[in-house]
Amino acid sequence: MSVSEYALSFFTGVATESWHMFEEAAPYLFLGFAVAGLLHAFVPDDKILKYLGRSAGKFRSVFNASLLGIPLPLCSCGVVPTALSLKNRGATKGATLSFLISTPETGVDSVAITYALLDPIMTVFRPIASMTTALLTGITENLLGEERSGTKDKKEDNSLQKPFPVMQPMATCSDTACSCHTVPSFDKEPSKSGLRKMTEGLRYAFVELLGDISGWLMVGILIAGMISFIIPDELFSVYLGGGILSMLIMLIVGIPLYICATASTPLAAAFVAKGMSPGTAFVFLLAGPATNAATITMVTKFLGRRSAAIYLGMIAMCSLAFGLLLDAIYLRLGIEISTIVGSASDVLAPEIKTLFALGLLPFMVYGTYVQRRLK
Repeated sequence: MSVSEYALSFFTGVATESWHMFEEAAPYLFLGFAVAGLLHAFVPDDKILKYLGRSAGKFRSVFNASLLGIPLPLCSCGVVPTALSLKNRGATKGATLSFLISTPETGVDSVAITYALLDPIMTVFRPIASMTTALLTGITENLLGEERSGTKDKKEDNSLQKPFPVMQPMATCSDTACSCHTVPSFDKEPSKSGLRKMTEGLRYAFVELLGDISGWLMVGILIAGMISFIIPDELFSVYLGGGILSMLIMLIVGIPLYICATASTPLAAAFVAKGMSPGTAFVFLLAGPATNAATITMVTKFLGRRSAAIYLGMIAMCSLAFGLLLDAIYLRLGIEISTIVGSASDVLAPEIKTLFALGLLPFMVYGTYVQRRLK
């Protein structure tokens, strides 16, 4: 094969994998942006500050964010617009990171499929470990953030004592980092109808917010596509038999890949059926859905490198710790997971995913165009 043929094959393969991941993410991105729009329209800014902002405290804001993320059926890519919307409206960075982790990991669908394809121990262990990871990550971010920002935080805390505290977080956002071009007005306005609120919220989500993150989202999807194309499938089943080395390999492979909690469960069940230890499979279940290349890219861009390092570091450490703990639990109880029978089918048909992907592209192009004109 010549160099040109190899290059063509490489780019074609990466493009195919990237488009496939974009198709997989598109329905959840639509849902994520819709949730962000509805929150923007119907949840007052003072409520965000009260329960997720600095006034809620370093610990309670993180706990509240973790609880808020549990019922939302968003994947690690779809949760990003909702999380950034909360951050732009006053949530602490710790609460934002906690929401980013707890939401894609804890949902009724993922718990149900875990029970169906794995076993009751994993079903109970999975949400507990996910919630703990989210809490530890958020608390670490808030504690280290306070220590390293020092004087800056004191100034911001003093500014929060002014009559309209919700304006302060909005003022600290840069034009390139979030949708802060429209500062909320605190003048008394006539009440808006529900339809008008919804329209304004959806415009915020699918024009302002989507326009701000579209470029970084596509960069992350391209990176994930390259990884999916380069790494062979045999790596998962042949070289991951168990132990700390297998967990480390699974961690390195699972973190940048885009895979939702529901879709990762059949894969984990197949790995266990082929001889992988439950702890190694759980590392994949925790690290895979919690983050991916697109999420990492956007967290780095919009929350900063330090927050991204805490985000990845805590996910990695907690995944390994809970993986080892789970293996110890099975060993202590003398339980061996038997061969898994059955598999889960995709909730959405491929045609519907393609329709969502094709429908999302014009919004991304238009939103990017509008946001660039405003800068």
